[in-house]
Amino acid sequence: MSTERRAPLDRRRVADTALRLLNETGLDGLTLRAIARELDVKAPALYWHFKDKQALLDEMATEMHRRMLTGTEPDPADTWQDRLRRTSRGLRTALLGYRDGAKVYSGSRFTGIDHAHQQEAGLRVLTEAGFTLAQAVRAGMTAHAYTIGFVTEEQGVHPLPGERREGYDLDERARLLADFPLSAAAGREIFTDHGSHFEEGLELVLAGISARYKIN
Repeated sequence: MSTERRAPLDRRRVADTALRLLNETGLDGLTLRAIARELDVKAPALYWHFKDKQALLDEMATEMHRRMLTGTEPDPADTWQDRLRRTSRGLRTALLGYRDGAKVYSGSRFTGIDHAHQQEAGLRVLTEAGFTLAQAVRAGMTAHAYTIGFVTEEQGVHPLPGERREGYDLDERARLLADFPLSAAAGREIFTDHGSHFEEGLELVLAGISARYKIN
């Protein structure tokens, strides 16, 4: 009989295991049963910590955010544009590290207040630049929603960096759309060079925020 002691089962250990399995199975294949098997426990043991899969997704999103913040500190010299760029880029990078990362993160509720330090600092930068609190919240939410949506679409093509989903052969797409030349040519804009397209889209969002609230 082995005398090796296993680490106690807690929410964070379950979330760590779920995030590791996520890259293998994707969100659809991630089940409490599979996680329990990986942890060498019975599935009912997980229900002591999570009442359902959404509760687990909330903890996974929280852990993703904790990891994203590790070793990072807001730059006090940031303009409001710098802060939204930094936050959006950091979120995109973090989500791309997990298969279906954007789907896990989207709509989840943080289970702690680890995010509060960064959120407070970001809101302070925007309000000190002239935004009302309501405007600062809308600006942040808009940049956040843009990033989540962009990465969701990006991961539909590249589930993980360097991995390309079947069905995105651009030459075949162009052949099928031969009667629609603009749409055919647009494929290379839509399905390639996501990094550059993300940056350009982010600048469009920032320009819109600036124009809407008349804050440079």
